[in-house]
Amino acid sequence: ILKPHKPNNPRGESPGGFYYCQSRHILSYSFVIGCDGMKKAIPVWQMGGFVFTAVAGTLLHFLFDWTDSSLIVALFSAVNESIWEHLKLLFYPAIAVAVVEYLFWGKENKSFWCTKLIGIAVGVVMIPMLYYTYTGALGIKVDWFNITIFFVVAALVYWLETKLFLTGFSCRLGDKPAVGLICVMAVAFTILTFVPPHIPLFQDPITESYGFCV
Repeated sequence: ILKPHKPNNPRGESPGGFYYCQSRHILSYSFVIGCDGMKKAIPVWQMGGFVFTAVAGTLLHFLFDWTDSSLIVALFSAVNESIWEHLKLLFYPAIAVAVVEYLFWGKENKSFWCTKLIGIAVGVVMIPMLYYTYTGALGIKVDWFNITIFFVVAALVYWLETKLFLTGFSCRLGDKPAVGLICVMAVAFTILTFVPPHIPLFQDPITESYGFCV
């Protein structure tokens, strides 16, 4: 039997946005496993999220070719070998993980979507930054190192999110604006897949083409 804590604030919330164990929501994650159990479970969820992102991202790299250049698949998978298109391999699996986590325990954290926005944004920035840093410094492009960058950045994203969740991070932005910004990012990926600027970030280094091209 869980013994409820008496919060120091009138709304009964922890500084980081998690409700204490007196939560009466039947499906509340804190109610089911307790506050301490929730803190222990979050890293497990995040590790599972990393594994899913790594596997799903790898599959999305090939899915467009496997489906004979499907227009629908082009919306969320890489349509060429450009750096921009490879950002989808992190973005969409991470969003899928976030939705599942939100349904199970994220609702108890007032900064859940803001934390996810930070993690995803860091990942989207880090991949091209690391790629252009090493290719610019060494003057070479190595496929296995590009793949390594993806896995390292994905791990960094989930590590950062976990750190923020467990340290009681409180975001002033709020969850609704955070969700809005994530949606803006998704719209940007869709539009720029079909109407990309003709700059190196969007160019396929093999075919020298841009964006969706059948």
